[in-house]
Amino acid sequence: MENQKEIALSVSKSILNGEWDKLAGILSDDFTYTGDGMHFNKPQYIDFMKGMKAGFSDMQMEFTHVVNEGDLVNIRFITTCKHTGNFMGAPATNKNLEVGGIFIRRVQGNLVVQEWQTTDLLGTLSQMGFGTLFAYAIFNVLFKPKKK
Repeated sequence: MENQKEIALSVSKSILNGEWDKLAGILSDDFTYTGDGMHFNKPQYIDFMKGMKAGFSDMQMEFTHVVNEGDLVNIRFITTCKHTGNFMGAPATNKNLEVGGIFIRRVQGNLVVQEWQTTDLLGTLSQMGFGTLFAYAIFNVLFKPKKK
């Protein structure tokens, strides 16, 4: 079980460190992500995470709860960062943010095959300001991210 926890946590750690090849090696080829109204396959997930990493600096994550049951690893996280770049259509605000949420990652063998996530997206966008809320709404109308 400890190995499953480490595999699940290594996804977040790879993203934090910008280790994209390592991330690709941790995710199964048929990996799927469902969260915050979006659904991604493996390449889409990696691209989205690259965009997120480019939009925020000084990103740190605290994993406050990590619970393993069967092949599922549940992770409660708190991320602190600074919004220093474009993210989902919203220009940089240079505001410091604190973002909380939960990942549930399915681990099979040494790979993560599925992730579900919920993030306090409204709280995050509120910290970024009204203009960001507006930009997010426009992003969703113009780009229509695939929803499940």
